[in-house]
Amino acid sequence: MKTIYKKLLFSLFLLPLTVFAQSNFNGTVVDKGTSQPLPGVNVQVLGTKNSAVTDFDGAFKFTNVKAGSKVVFSYVGYENVTVTYSGQNDMKITMEESSSKLSEVVIQVGYGTAKKKDLTGATTTITAKEFNKGAIITTENLLTGRVAGLSVNTGGAPGSGSEIRIRGGASLFGSNSPLIVIDGLPIANDSGTGSVNFLATLNPATIETFTVLKDASSTAIYGARAANGVIIITTKKGGKNLSVEYNVQYGQGDVVKTVDVFGADAFREQITARQPNLVSRLGNTNTDWQRAIYQKTDFVDNSLSLRGNLFGFIPSRLTLGKTYQEGLRLTNTFARNTVGVALNPSFLNNHLKIKLNANYGNENNRFADGVEGNAIRFDPTQPVYDGSSPYGGFFEYFDRNDNNRLLALTPRNPVAQLLQTVDTGYSNRLFGNFEVDYKFHFLPSLRAIVNVGFDETWGQRTRNAGRFAATAGGNNNIPFGTSEFNSTYRKNALFDGYLAYNKTFGKLNFDATAGYSFQKFEGRGFSTGNRFDPTSAALDTPLFDSVILSYFARTNFSYNDKYIFTLTARRESSSKFDPDSRTGIFPAAGFAWKLKEEFFKENKTISDLKLRLGYGVSGQQDVGNNNDYIQQFGLGNVNSQYIIGNTAVPIGIPQRFSQGLTWEKTTTYNAAVDYGLFNNRINGTVEAFYKESSDLLAVVPSADGSNFSNRGFRNIGAFTTKGLEFTINADIIKGDKLNWNVNFNVTSFKREITQLGNVPFFQLGDNIAGTGTQAQVFQIGWAPYSYALFKQLYDASGQPVAGAFADLNGDNVINANDKYLFRNPDPKAIIGFSSNFNYKNFDLFFNLRANIGSRLFNAVNANRAQWSQLTTGVVPQNIPTSVLESNFEIQNNQSVLSDYFVENGSFLRMDNVTLGYTFPKWLEGKASLRMFTGVQNAFIITKYSGLDPEIGNNGVDNTIYPRQRQVLVGANIKF
Repeated sequence: MKTIYKKLLFSLFLLPLTVFAQSNFNGTVVDKGTSQPLPGVNVQVLGTKNSAVTDFDGAFKFTNVKAGSKVVFSYVGYENVTVTYSGQNDMKITMEESSSKLSEVVIQVGYGTAKKKDLTGATTTITAKEFNKGAIITTENLLTGRVAGLSVNTGGAPGSGSEIRIRGGASLFGSNSPLIVIDGLPIANDSGTGSVNFLATLNPATIETFTVLKDASSTAIYGARAANGVIIITTKKGGKNLSVEYNVQYGQGDVVKTVDVFGADAFREQITARQPNLVSRLGNTNTDWQRAIYQKTDFVDNSLSLRGNLFGFIPSRLTLGKTYQEGLRLTNTFARNTVGVALNPSFLNNHLKIKLNANYGNENNRFADGVEGNAIRFDPTQPVYDGSSPYGGFFEYFDRNDNNRLLALTPRNPVAQLLQTVDTGYSNRLFGNFEVDYKFHFLPSLRAIVNVGFDETWGQRTRNAGRFAATAGGNNNIPFGTSEFNSTYRKNALFDGYLAYNKTFGKLNFDATAGYSFQKFEGRGFSTGNRFDPTSAALDTPLFDSVILSYFARTNFSYNDKYIFTLTARRESSSKFDPDSRTGIFPAAGFAWKLKEEFFKENKTISDLKLRLGYGVSGQQDVGNNNDYIQQFGLGNVNSQYIIGNTAVPIGIPQRFSQGLTWEKTTTYNAAVDYGLFNNRINGTVEAFYKESSDLLAVVPSADGSNFSNRGFRNIGAFTTKGLEFTINADIIKGDKLNWNVNFNVTSFKREITQLGNVPFFQLGDNIAGTGTQAQVFQIGWAPYSYALFKQLYDASGQPVAGAFADLNGDNVINANDKYLFRNPDPKAIIGFSSNFNYKNFDLFFNLRANIGSRLFNAVNANRAQWSQLTTGVVPQNIPTSVLESNFEIQNNQSVLSDYFVENGSFLRMDNVTLGYTFPKWLEGKASLRMFTGVQNAFIITKYSGLDPEIGNNGVDNTIYPRQRQVLVGANIKF
């Protein structure tokens, strides 16, 4: 009896301990490299049915977990983590990305998602942790140098747009910019009035991923606008648990390089020796006009992001951004304010998912004229200011004996041009989408998705120059200045509705998507002309509206997880073409064979090996044909009016008329091998592609009497692009304290024109260097924009002989018939390299880019580097010091168009280098703090003599807005 009593007492004693052992277990799961929360992590208590999935903030919670239980955390693309529960609470679980599981990562594709291992097309995804660092103002610069086949060339002005090209583009006369899709909404690639860049109103801090679609197998789902590739931008989603992130960055910048011209003393020597009759025109100061037009700059960028559960059940995100950037040119500024909202609740046990993304952006800009040409030419012995000048106290060339009239054929003071012109604009933009995704209860394999998108932009620009500004009234001192006003309103509305079906039948996985899309672009524009000039009329005109209507379908078959087939088709109609030819069908097919699973399944060295083949047709409609198939009329100006009584009545003038136009089409063939070695510590792709663009739209001469213009659109040409891409990612060092990851990519392509209708070539580049002649051509058998120039002759020492050119046709006369095709702007290779190094709490990042083999036409030297340009005959003017090397005397069509001015444009540039340190348990563990410093545009190595070899403009350097070098400091705080 006593023994039983003791056992009962012992059992009662253990009872509360047993109850305590089954308690709650909660915490968060974060990425080891970035400390960002990981949503969607599977959490399983081994041996039980007790499981959970982390929410958008990486949070999880269990009840009734026994002490000693094993809890496993698993997530696609990450190594599993197992912990033993012993009463811990509010745990922080750190998960590390697994190179061997990268193929399981789900990425965004057109109208849906797909696992990386199941892709058949040329698709690259870049996530937030792989983005470029530094002074990133516009979103496209997050990608610069990171994707094989993608080039991003951004101008020097603050917030300025970029020349974005995927595999060289696909058009001769139309746009070569890729289609940009933001959260399912395709947007127009043009900036509204008052804006500097159509992507400038999108805050880079809101971006979660970029997906770049490069071949027609992946882009054909977007049909008529996908010939130049597609970039899909996905913004960050909402979260449940409250979290706050604040980023601040400050930078100071300065000009790196100016064109070498004669200084004041050297200039006096040259004028005295060569133009003694103009010595009396020289001043007595020493002015560096290029330095005078530039300023040291400030840059401030702030971003605040809040995530939490709105009303207790709506995962939400709010992002606020404020950016201020000064440009190098005096007075040039860019200011942006942004608000981004994301709501993504789920209902009906995750059968119904709703996404709302709304973004508002406000730009305020003060623009600055391109005055580099005048700064290069202006006499360095003259002062910026002249107290006796009637032009606002700025030095100008004028005749005091002729009512202070400005002298003709003389440059204007570039500093005065900037300071006396107030050119301001603003742009407001509201865009986003609302998506409903419903998984049928009676058929969970089938989903219905409806996506409604909107994009509205309204802005204006006002340019004022007072009556005392020399540039206000042209070359004459007219009694009024200039005041111009322009405004536009643009609207883009989208409706997508589609069904998605996914089902596995034994070894066969079947995935199908089919739907309908409608998108409309519309707007209006208003312009006053010069409001101070009574002869200048205002215009209120509708912009050219257009509608795109489409049906699309895609199927994906995967058999035995080895063989994958993808079939895609889109039927699309555009209002830009007449009814008989406005509809196009764009098909595509892709195949992938997992060689690893077929032949190397047990091989420990080869962790991934896949062959991909693709074919497809995509289209192009952005060629400037503004509904030309409809006969349109425009109102005449003040010189085209009837006078009826005392009333001036504008007359209707018939416009250009083009019939029978159809799409530009690009057919793409793609072959690739995806590889992975040593558990995917090393992985990448080798890819070959061939593109043929046909039915190219061009503006060509019209026969007399056949049109209301002497030029009109026609489908006339074709050209091909063939190339290779290579990408390698490597985890060189992977440890607990030390990690080093690098990315290297290289692209090489060659373009060749194969058809040009019934003409052998097109001359291009009117007034390429102020001569009124062309220096580039489109010619069959050559790359687009090849240079057509005179062949320079050289003496025995290798020096160019002034005025001596080869008589290539042997007629003893040097004229246009002796021009020949010499080089082109296309590079032989484009290279990107990035390195991310982490040691304990230190991080070091840099990215490099290289361009090899491009050839640039230095039009600055071609137009100015002749001794005859020291004067216009009226006043002395400066010239580049490169004239000392060429010793060219006289400027004429032949000397300007010499192949001597074609230079090697190869370069190596470090875009950014950043060093940071993280305090992971700041504020007693309530927050983390990362502080960093860095340099933007750190250095460039090149033989090119101009300001910068990245000039765009199809290889012709007529001076650019220079890129500044910035020193940066900043902080990232997370609560």
